[in-house]
Amino acid sequence: MSLYFANALPDMVDDALAGFALAHADTVRWDERDGYLCALRTAPARRVGLVSGGGSGHEPLHTGYVGAGMLDAACPGRVFASPHNRQVFAAARSVAREDGVLLLVKNYTGDRINFGIAAERLAHEGIRCGRVLIDDDVASQSADSATGRRGTGAAVLVEKILGAAADTGCGLADLEALGAEVVARCRSLAVASAPHTSPVTGAPAFELRPGTLEYGVGIHGERAARTLPARSLRDLAEEMVASLADALGLGGRSRLIVLVNGLGGVTRLELYAVLREVARLLDKRGADTVRVLVGDFVTALDMRGFSVTLLDANDELLRLYDAPAAAPAWPATPAPPPDRLGEVPQTTGEAP
Repeated sequence: MSLYFANALPDMVDDALAGFALAHADTVRWDERDGYLCALRTAPARRVGLVSGGGSGHEPLHTGYVGAGMLDAACPGRVFASPHNRQVFAAARSVAREDGVLLLVKNYTGDRINFGIAAERLAHEGIRCGRVLIDDDVASQSADSATGRRGTGAAVLVEKILGAAADTGCGLADLEALGAEVVARCRSLAVASAPHTSPVTGAPAFELRPGTLEYGVGIHGERAARTLPARSLRDLAEEMVASLADALGLGGRSRLIVLVNGLGGVTRLELYAVLREVARLLDKRGADTVRVLVGDFVTALDMRGFSVTLLDANDELLRLYDAPAAAPAWPATPAPPPDRLGEVPQTTGEAP
């Protein structure tokens, strides 16, 4: 029997979405028939609607980022499953503007297929449609992989930055290009010391020997290619930062937005310690930690793990990141730069 609190497993997602809409009735509307959430208020200057989505179980992604300054609509699927193309089509058609709609898609086979079919249907109706493919996961970058890097923590930063750009009246082509740039400047890596609990069986999704951790775990409970002996946070962070820095080719005085993200079962006490180590290691490499986000932004149900996302920012991306937003899960006041490099600032932007 499942350990999750639910009336019935098939109803978990719909019950949660109805409750989310009640909690944030001033921000979003839940279209129960067509299966999407849309923002009640967005900037009048927008010429392009922004739509994202993906499996449930990753809350607050993506529904928590629907609102002013971020997404126009989000399409939630079942737990760890892509939304159906009819959901994406209905959501995109409802929020399309004069210059069309932009689909923000994480790089998973189901998402690519369903968002792709929806794009074809939109084109058939004469609605312009673009796509940004989010593929930031260093652990799944392999010449042997048919799909390439998975989409993970970068999705939050893409949605924030493109939302701010859309508010200025950017057109579809410009937003597509900006989205591709943000993705190219982002890399993420996740680790876990315990898997998530399966809603169906109530058992761990996979077996992990005591005293080990998964290095490069996926947000759907995918096992990593490497299982490592447990080690101190300092040693673990050093290996993670090295992997991310190499993937991004960091050098000189890079200015970084750092996202330390809990996967559902890790305490804030631990996440703040992760940030301290990551900032210290980046400082040693000559990089500036200029913005930080700490909290649960992209989860994997109750997985005991965390991810680190680095965005190598420039002036334009920082300006867009700093623009105001009023989505339910976006921090009201994003973090200022640390007072001293390598140390956590007194006030951090964190998931509500």
